[in-house]
Amino acid sequence: MSPEPKEHAAKEHFGNPTIEQRNLAAGTAAVDLGARGIITVTGPDRLEWLHSLLSQNLKNLLPGISAEALLLDPQGHIEHVIHFLDDGESSWLVVEAEGRERFLAWLNKMIFRMKVEVADRSADFAVVGHIGEGIPQAFVSNGIALVWQDPWPGVVAGGVRYSMQRPAKWQWTESLIEVSKVAAVLAEYEQAGTMAYDALRVAAHRPRQITEVDAKALPHEFDWMSTAVHMSKGCYRGQETVAKVHNLGHPPRRLTFLHLDGSGHFLPSAGDEVFVADENGAVDQRARGHITIAAQHFESGPIALALLSRGVPEDAALIVRGESGQIDAAQEVIVPASAGKAADLPKRNLLMGGKH
Repeated sequence: MSPEPKEHAAKEHFGNPTIEQRNLAAGTAAVDLGARGIITVTGPDRLEWLHSLLSQNLKNLLPGISAEALLLDPQGHIEHVIHFLDDGESSWLVVEAEGRERFLAWLNKMIFRMKVEVADRSADFAVVGHIGEGIPQAFVSNGIALVWQDPWPGVVAGGVRYSMQRPAKWQWTESLIEVSKVAAVLAEYEQAGTMAYDALRVAAHRPRQITEVDAKALPHEFDWMSTAVHMSKGCYRGQETVAKVHNLGHPPRRLTFLHLDGSGHFLPSAGDEVFVADENGAVDQRARGHITIAAQHFESGPIALALLSRGVPEDAALIVRGESGQIDAAQEVIVPASAGKAADLPKRNLLMGGKH
């Protein structure tokens, strides 16, 4: 059994989340992101092997180049979101701490005759987040600084972006720091807690596994097709569903950004239900989605991400209801209702020679 990852001293805030957000956005603050699963894969077959298992094109990834990848189940649902970096000798995979043991066990089960070795390094490193360049004190492996540069909100080679909106600027990096050096490294920056990170992430429309992903999650629903899926890389588990939904169907749900009414002076909680109001203010009593995360942004005020049914009109007024009360919300589209149906196929009667 691998040792449990060390619980790093991640804090929600240091007294003033608004100032911490400003400093983090300006690049003068850094944030300890808390426990993560940190896994290395070494051996000459590592990139080819991981390429065959994951949704991203990794076979020819150059040392020091960041990538994002997904491990999907056979039905195309997201099991793990992976921040990926290779140093020329080892591949470094960072995942949510909660899924680390399951991910490790699955990787070891899939080795067969490939020349690879999998190791758990979760107890050795912390992950420190920063906007701008990576932390200069990041661990160097085989001459490569282990700094993951988030590709969001760009579109990587082989990816497809559904969103028409341009979210807030997001030049996010995550640096691997030796646990013994974390305190000294953070002392060189302004303090920021995870609340500041979450608020900036929400403003950037950036999904994260621990808050947005559930057992039914498909990559199309979060615009992860832009940064974590390569549409022509070849076979991998779940590929058939990914291709079908993108080319022939629509994702059943869509992530959306919400501007929340701040007059109630409270934020909704994750899981609070979202309802649709008509033009007269009447509320459909059928829940059409739920909040995944909410935050108080230093410029935009109360904001949230919500996962809605695709059938919810993009311009519909929304009502969020939870134990704390009711909040009016306005949408900003992340994944449009039209996402999918990318294949330009003739109608069925033309496909059948006009006989049907």
